[in-house]
Amino acid sequence: MACMKTAIRLKGYLCRHLLLLVIWLSSYLNVVTLQMLPEPSSYTSLSALASPPKSGMFEPIEISPAVIPHYPFPGEPLPPMYPTFPTTYNPILTGRCPVDFSVISSITEKTASDCTTPLSTIVRNVICCPQFNSFLHIFQGFYSTNSSSLVLQDAVADDCFKDIISILASRGANGSVSSMCSAKSLNLTGGSCPVKDVTTFEKMVNTSKLLESCSTIDSLKECCRPICQRAISEASLQISGIKSNVTDNKSLLGAPSQIDSLNDCKGVVYSWLARKLPFDAANKVFRLLSSCKVNKVCPLDFKQPSEVIKACQNLAAPSPSCCSSLNSYIAEIQKQMLITNRQAIICATVFGSMLQRAGVMTNVYQLCDVDLKDFSLQAYGQEAGCLLRSLPADLVYDNSTGFSFTCDLNDNIAAPWPSSSSDTSLSLCAPEMSLPALPTSETMGNSGCCIHALDISVSILLFFVSTLLY
Repeated sequence: MACMKTAIRLKGYLCRHLLLLVIWLSSYLNVVTLQMLPEPSSYTSLSALASPPKSGMFEPIEISPAVIPHYPFPGEPLPPMYPTFPTTYNPILTGRCPVDFSVISSITEKTASDCTTPLSTIVRNVICCPQFNSFLHIFQGFYSTNSSSLVLQDAVADDCFKDIISILASRGANGSVSSMCSAKSLNLTGGSCPVKDVTTFEKMVNTSKLLESCSTIDSLKECCRPICQRAISEASLQISGIKSNVTDNKSLLGAPSQIDSLNDCKGVVYSWLARKLPFDAANKVFRLLSSCKVNKVCPLDFKQPSEVIKACQNLAAPSPSCCSSLNSYIAEIQKQMLITNRQAIICATVFGSMLQRAGVMTNVYQLCDVDLKDFSLQAYGQEAGCLLRSLPADLVYDNSTGFSFTCDLNDNIAAPWPSSSSDTSLSLCAPEMSLPALPTSETMGNSGCCIHALDISVSILLFFVSTLLY
């Protein structure tokens, strides 16, 4: 009964925000939210707003374009996430890149979609750049399929790289994707790697082991118990000419030239794999390896939290000034980008360690109700944050519904406060560091059965309102 009363009281709240969404949303952009749902009885009072999906997956919201107004400030630049269809045009090609791009059109389209304007800047770390780098590996392998070389010559690489950017932009991708992802034409040339031809490569490398290790990759185990990554590192070391027993870059920090050579040789290994694997299989492998890498670090930029430190030091009791200062600081962090659930855990730990080193020893996350979702982009003024899943994800474009992506709604999980200021190097591979469980009704009190329905509705309806109101 308590749950039902709470849901009825929230009905008007959700209706107001549904109206806000219709007013501001100017195309078909939407969020597909994945969430384990409570029993139907716990959200029947909200049926006027949304019917519960039988499969546990919300379909994209469809809004008739007849009711969507144009952007009200035509003389001003669009907000970062203001929904617009991509502006497409015919690519201006150099005419000097001897490649039939239509053969790799499926990967081209996926890359353009994942790096679409204007969403590319907020998903660059998790979605756009991993896919763009994978595309470059696949292109390099595809280019060399009918030759004995695994790389492109400098001049051809420059021409082809320009054509790649132009073709992607013609399909709606961000024209600055190369600078955004720190990629350049030299990435296609093998750089300083001494082995660049197929014959020498296959003589020096155990290619059977390499192909076996990377043909079938376990997405749940590879990041913590690497098989493909280890095989790639071994092959890269073998062709690099570096006389060492090292198996990773950490042991080479004193030799920048060796690090560059090893990284360039990894590009050659990727090219060889791209020759052997189908495009989609290669893309799946390269994307997963990128996810393993990006989920090891926090991509957010934390400025010195002077005001938070000043307000939160030496706390013995709840402090409104501390929470106000902390919330204001995190509100600025939220504007940076979307991050994954695993990145959110690392970011929360990194920031907590910063505060501890400055003398903030009280668990201010618990004191001020800071959740994991608070470190990712979310609706302005609303608790509708979106955490992306740690596994590779894509932006999906549909003619009728626009762009969509999947959120992992672990958003009510409390942010972990580090046990010490040195916890910035925590590993998520230990069994005890798996993602926290979703909150249960026992931990949330009597209102628990209603919170799920509220979170799902608000997350779907209001996620994109944030930057519209900045």
